Amino acid sequence: MTLIDSHCHLDNKQFDQDREAVTARALDAGVEKMLAIGTGDGPPDLQAGIRMAELHPAIHATVGVHPHEASKASPETYRQLAELLKHPKVLALGEIGLDYHYDFSPRAIQRDVFVEQMRVAADARKPIVIHTREAWEDTLALIEQHWKPTGLPGIMHCFSGGPKEAERSLALGFYLSFGSIVTFPKTLELQEAARLAPADRILIETDAPYLAPVPQRGKRNEPAFVVETARKLAGLRGTTLESIAQVTSDNFLRITGLAQKTP
Repeated sequence: MTLIDSHCHLDNKQFDQDREAVTARALDAGVEKMLAIGTGDGPPDLQAGIRMAELHPAIHATVGVHPHEASKASPETYRQLAELLKHPKVLALGEIGLDYHYDFSPRAIQRDVFVEQMRVAADARKPIVIHTREAWEDTLALIEQHWKPTGLPGIMHCFSGGPKEAERSLALGFYLSFGSIVTFPKTLELQEAARLAPADRILIETDAPYLAPVPQRGKRNEPAFVVETARKLAGLRGTTLESIAQVTSDNFLRITGLAQKTP
């Protein structure tokens, strides 16, 4: 059985003392690939994910400006992103989107930076990874206007909506990436969305070091724990852990283009 953690922050300082051991534990748990999200602390440093990807063959990367750091973006940022998307281990642009919970950057600036990054990704023919918090309507409206016409796919990172948001996201061509939140007992709407989602449009992730799953809740999250999310999905969908591992891995390879590179 092999698994893929489609979203983790391996550059986070919480891993500074044991990053190599964290990677080894993931591999031992059957996690054959990890996607290191490259938003880091925001511009001008855009290579946080790439630095992680260069540590191990199993690690790939994204580049992008998180909505929290949208105020730091400049025209030079977009030029750098376009260049970094050519790196052989960079699979997508993200995580990008809107966060109206913290509002660390003004909402108008978040929207502008989101739209501009969609343009950069479209030019590079790369998928996007979406962060949305308390901003579903604006996020989906901007995707409808600026991304759907490209015909390119995307990933709803740490999907936290219910069946309604799932249906709308799927209609826009997105994959739903389920994180550890789906293992929490009270997330019934999310669990229903996970049960109903088409098998060929689901992914799994940890968002490590954040949001450790049951039964590790309260601990630092790490890629090895993605097996718990896969196990929960299997239970919700009435299938096996091995089946969830296989289908989510196949989906990841397809959306990122890695399936075409596998002999």
